[in-house]
Amino acid sequence: MTPTDLNDRDVMQQRVLIMGIGNLVLQDEGFGIHVIRELQNTQLPPYVDLLDGGTAGLHLMGYLQQYERVVVVDAALDSYPEGTLRCLKPSFGEFPPLVTAHEIGLKDVLEALTVTGFCPEVTLIVCSVKKYTSLGVDLSPAVRASVLPAARMALKVADCGS
Repeated sequence: MTPTDLNDRDVMQQRVLIMGIGNLVLQDEGFGIHVIRELQNTQLPPYVDLLDGGTAGLHLMGYLQQYERVVVVDAALDSYPEGTLRCLKPSFGEFPPLVTAHEIGLKDVLEALTVTGFCPEVTLIVCSVKKYTSLGVDLSPAVRASVLPAARMALKVADCGS
């Protein structure tokens, strides 16, 4: 699903974008996309838009500039147990260790938006994963169990802002 196609920036600023990023063929690295798919089967508030951001990249700047608030859902290679969910507010220059397939893309997009003077308020929901060892579309059991809680967390953040 893509964001609502509205040209009036004032109207778009009232909306919240929930964007999942990841690569579906790299197992748990596709976590953010799985969360977006879960949310697509949910009754959403009318002010929430969903976006499958793929493996991120500078092409997302145009979408993100249309929103004052964005919730990004992604996988993170960190020291937390697999399946651990965290809600973070990344700041310029500080970023959690994301999975390598799109690590540079998301960080670069957010930093570029900051430099241009318009960066939405970003909340990052991450799920701790282990480094993938082979190709595959299935999530590990611990990460799969975190999809629905992450979807609920994203909606809560979209509703109240943190």
